[in-house]
Order: sequence, then C-alpha cells, then structure tokens
Amino acid sequence: MPAADAIEVGRILEPWGVKGWLRIRAHAADPQTLLAARVWRLEPPEPAASAAPGTLPATLSIREVRRHGDGLVALADGIEDRTGAERLAGARILIERSQFPAPATDEYYWTDLVGCAVVNRDGVRLGTVSGLLDNGVQSVLRIVSAGDAPERLVPFVAAYVDDVDLATRTIRVDWGLDY
Repeated sequence: MPAADAIEVGRILEPWGVKGWLRIRAHAADPQTLLAARVWRLEPPEPAASAAPGTLPATLSIREVRRHGDGLVALADGIEDRTGAERLAGARILIERSQFPAPATDEYYWTDLVGCAVVNRDGVRLGTVSGLLDNGVQSVLRIVSAGDAPERLVPFVAAYVDDVDLATRTIRVDWGLDY
C-alpha cells in the first residue's frame, strides 16, 4: 500500500536500452521532485487494478535519473536488464508528499486544489474543483456542480482568484454565474 500522502508524479513507459534503464513520463513540466527522490512507490497502471503478486515491487530505489529528450530515464537497484525493465512498463510512480519542495507564497500543488469548493464574491457556491488544465499560458480550474449545470472553466490567475484557503478547502473567485 502506498503511503497516505503519496502523490502520482509519473509513469514508467518502457525499457530504455538493454541494461535495465526505464523511460519515464513525468506529469509535471518541471519534474524536480521526480528527479530528486531516491525512492519511488509503484502502483499498477490503473488505480483500481492490482498487479499479480511478485510482478511489481512496492518501491524502487533509484540509482540515477536524468532528463533525456522530452522525458526522463532512470536506473533502479535490482533492475539489471531489459527483461526486468519490461515488467515495470505502465507502472504509476508515486512520491511521498514529504519529499516535495514547499510551494512558494501564492503557489499551490494542483493536487491540493482538487476537491476545493469554489465560491464567488457574492457568496454563491459555483461548485467543486474537479481538476485543472494547463493551456500553456496559465492554469485553469475545472469546476463541476451538482445537477445538470455545465462545467465552468476559471483561469487560475490573480485577476479572477481572490483567495485560496487550503485549511477550509475553499477558493474565492471573481466569477459570475452567467460567465
């Protein structure tokens, strides 16, 4: 079982070469946590799936990880050849939250925003953050509400976001119901 504070940060795509290296796809554009962490927790490719006993180790001790092209490659203890690396293809990589750098003031990890209630300046609840999008310029909150209301997309920028209170799991925005 992963630690309660483990967060998925990437996936093992496939073997890289013949000496046990792994090709990795990071979920973040700047995968600093993945590059720095020396222990990765592994889970099966799909969250609800379970790997056959013995096919997927619970953790990998990372000897080396580096950027390569548009992704990363890594070498782990105990993975000595291509066959060993092939058994890990598709595995999800999780890192314990304690290994993440603290975000700067007014910066947030997306995982902390998902599930927050979104309320506008009039005190009207717009819904709950279901996820975020990155459009290349800014992050965008995906807000869903109960019933048949359409999903709202609110840019996660200071012009529209007045306050983020992680303690109460509330985001206050300047966003009308008719936008």
